[in-house]
Amino acid sequence: MPNARHAGAPSWYRAALSVPYSDETVEVDGCPIHYLTWGETGRRGLLFVHGGGAHAHWWTHVAARYASRYRVAAIDLSGHGDSGRREQYSLEGWTDEVMAVVEASGMSGKPVVVGHSMGGFVTIATSARFPDALAGAVVCDSPVSAPDPEIDAHRMGQAFGKPRPYESREVALERFRTVPPQEHYLDYVMADVGWNSVMQDGDGWRWKFDHLAFTAFEENPRVAARPYLPKITCRLALLASECGLVNEEVGTYMYDLMGRVNPVIEIPLAGHHLMLDQPLLLIAALNTLLADWDHSEPRKRE
Repeated sequence: MPNARHAGAPSWYRAALSVPYSDETVEVDGCPIHYLTWGETGRRGLLFVHGGGAHAHWWTHVAARYASRYRVAAIDLSGHGDSGRREQYSLEGWTDEVMAVVEASGMSGKPVVVGHSMGGFVTIATSARFPDALAGAVVCDSPVSAPDPEIDAHRMGQAFGKPRPYESREVALERFRTVPPQEHYLDYVMADVGWNSVMQDGDGWRWKFDHLAFTAFEENPRVAARPYLPKITCRLALLASECGLVNEEVGTYMYDLMGRVNPVIEIPLAGHHLMLDQPLLLIAALNTLLADWDHSEPRKRE
């Protein structure tokens, strides 16, 4: 609920965080998977997937805006947020978790899945592995590229720093940073995202995500979703942040892999973490895609 962290936040943001939601859990291959839900059961579904090291509450101020029209869910992938940890993680295992939440959350018909960054890789793989299960997918600044030895899972894990406890939540939050960093953030969004990123563990506080989660990628995380892109048959749109990781070259590469039938749409001024600096532009793009997909026929691959 809105509180002192929302000082200076606009009314639309405070209203979004006032929308009632539920904390739910489903077990997938022996691991408890936590997710948030908004809206009435039995409606068509909209599922949000966070990026690496993040959690479901990164999406709260976006997801809640759809509660009056959809059954909405935001997942904590295993090794993230309030979900359990695994001895071994995999991209395919995370797609199974996404589909388990779709089934357990009370959605009707085929949902649309929205994934950011690493969650975009999960969304791509889900779309390919379950071709008849989704109405569409939206991938937010998830750069799929050719193999590059300079970018690998080891470096990705190192970027988040070594696990360590902090003496208080406040001390931990002073060190809260996004990976990669970007030039602009909305302070009130960052305050909530950071608050939900830590948990008390013994006498100290630690980040919720498991640093070993990045072992899901054997080499380059940007290559992991590459084999799946040509296999996607449902609707898919790529949202590229203007100041993010999907530049024109990467966008063209992905457009070609997708058979040149799925749109690549630039979100102006947005950094890689577009829900943290340009959430209203993100919401406008999602609204446009969802409305168009309700009233048009998809282009087919040649």
